[in-house]
Parts: sequence; C-alpha cells; structure tokens
Amino acid sequence: MIKILALILTIGGMISLVLGVLGIFGNNLVALSPWALAILGGIFFISGVSMLKYRKDKPAE
Repeated sequence: MIKILALILTIGGMISLVLGVLGIFGNNLVALSPWALAILGGIFFISGVSMLKYRKDKPAE
C-alpha cells in the first residue's frame, strides 16, 4: 500500500514539476500558477522518492 502511494506521489510530482518549470520558462500550459506547480511538484516528488527508498511494505500475515 505504501509503495503504491509513493509511486503515485512520485509520478504526480514529476508531472507537476515539469508543467511548472515549463510555465516558468516558457508557455503556461495550465491555468494555475507555474510557481505553485513547481513548488508542489518538487515536494511531492521528494516525498514519493523518499517513501520508495526508506519504507517497505510488510507481507500480510
């Protein structure tokens, strides 16, 4: 369960980070603030990667 959440956070963070950086330096592809997307994307990406790295699912008993 934790690995699924970590994977979702990582992928969502990557997508919003890319959209945020593209909005800051180029065309804004979404109606949201590109700075908010970049900051939240960075937070979600780091959270997801650290969860994948340090958390381990325990087998069902």
